[in-house]
Amino acid sequence: MNRRTSRAIAISTVLAVAVFAGALGADLAPIRALHAAAPASAAAPSRTLPDFTALVKSQGPAVVNISTTQRVRTATPDLPLEQGDPMREFFRRFGIPLPEERQPMPRRGVGSGFIISPDGYILTNAHVVADAAEVIVRIPDKREFTAKVIGVDRRTDVALVKIDADGLPAVKVGDSSRLEVGEWVAAIGSPFGLDNTVTAGIVSAKSRALPSEGYVPFIQTDVAINPGNSGGPLFNMAGEVVGINSQIYSRTGGYMGLSFAIPIETAMKIKEDLLKYGKVQRGRLGVTIQPVTAELAESFGLDKARGALVSAVEPGSPADEAGVRGGDIILAVDGRAVDESIQLPRIIGETRPGTAVSMQVWRKGAARTLSATVGEWPAERVAAAGGERSPQTGKLGLAVRPLSEAERKQLGVEGGVVVEAAEGPAARAGVRQGDVILALNGESVKSVDDLRRLAAGAAGHVAVLVKREDARIYLPIRVG
Repeated sequence: MNRRTSRAIAISTVLAVAVFAGALGADLAPIRALHAAAPASAAAPSRTLPDFTALVKSQGPAVVNISTTQRVRTATPDLPLEQGDPMREFFRRFGIPLPEERQPMPRRGVGSGFIISPDGYILTNAHVVADAAEVIVRIPDKREFTAKVIGVDRRTDVALVKIDADGLPAVKVGDSSRLEVGEWVAAIGSPFGLDNTVTAGIVSAKSRALPSEGYVPFIQTDVAINPGNSGGPLFNMAGEVVGINSQIYSRTGGYMGLSFAIPIETAMKIKEDLLKYGKVQRGRLGVTIQPVTAELAESFGLDKARGALVSAVEPGSPADEAGVRGGDIILAVDGRAVDESIQLPRIIGETRPGTAVSMQVWRKGAARTLSATVGEWPAERVAAAGGERSPQTGKLGLAVRPLSEAERKQLGVEGGVVVEAAEGPAARAGVRQGDVILALNGESVKSVDDLRRLAAGAAGHVAVLVKREDARIYLPIRVG
């Protein structure tokens, strides 16, 4: 290869490299542009994770630990050991207490609460303090107080207790209706007895209806809630209480990502009723309702699935007097739309008894307006163990109501009363809400007065015949 040829090849190579570099530069232009823009993008403001330190410092001192003691009798049967019985000497020799000497065994529980006023009023869950023989409140400065249970409301699971103290730190009460799904929230409580434990998460859903509860539009969160957190406050990022942590969904007994809180508005209304009236006043209409499905809406000529379908009306009830009939669909009450059937009990329950309301009802393909005067649910027991019971609860631990004529026909019974709540002796015997009591010690129970009269003269164990679904069973209740 001569020098001229080599020179030509070298020039060609340089030109080729230059052309390739130019083409490559053109192809990399978008990449360079992105690279040049990267610093500007990184410098743009970004959202950071929330900081709960200020919230905990300001509101943590108002969160309390609640410990309770209940007296529970052992399952050992009472033995008829008369004087001279050789078993008495056997028990004494081996240091075993005689049946009449045995004392109820203490059962201890733990929960949380929060101070709502400087003079010592505290909100917590009803299931934390109900039936407690003793309630001890420990505040963050390590002081302990014996608390008085002002009242409990089992339907909403809200309780109000009081300690004898002044100048206490109190929480700020917020508005749960302003919560947004996805918003950050925090809980402070005593899971497993560990005082002032802070957990955080987001609002997962609002107005959640649970199968066992029709009065509370629960706030669902993914905040870690465990045993002992019950009754503690749920805070928004402004440091305001928006709910009371009440329930979890769990297959293990521990946290699984589904927690439910009672809206603070519901709890504060319960508190006001307990302080002002000494009981919770809850409205009652006297209807049995069911959801409206798309198929039912079509069959009733309704534009879409909404409202509460009335399947039965209790004779003599406020709904009966207002002219409500089976097959009516209640669409609204005083202008408040009933989009889901579960909303009707909440709307009526929040209405003061004796209040006149206007109801929009769908009947035979047309809407009409009916007026009703809201009745009152039977009062629940207000005080804790040792306090007064409602007139219908009595020493059996039962709150009952009469069966409607429609219910009697449906169940195929001539009499009986429906159990609204069971506690104390009845609960221990296995009586459940919804059971129908047909007889007590072989005597038919056809009314509330029958049950009260028969229970008044009962002593020892009584046999209660109940109808539960398709079965009839006897349950022994120990009286006294």
